Amino acid sequence: MAEHAGLTRLTGTGNGNGECGEDDCPNVYATDRGSFVVQGVVFRDFTPPQGEGLVEIPESVLREAVRALGW
Repeated sequence: MAEHAGLTRLTGTGNGNGECGEDDCPNVYATDRGSFVVQGVVFRDFTPPQGEGLVEIPESVLREAVRALGW
């Protein structure tokens, strides 16, 4: 799993899902605070409160993150 400034990349690591390159695709990261950061396409069908954002990622990315965590 790749590390990025307090983040551990759980997905997009070349595990055969065929959806990712390096940093240009949907990903799930674990933080060092026990939370998660999601990288994906900005979801524009709903406007979240100021200071928050929504991204859309495929189900396969969440499944890969769960596998990476051993859940």
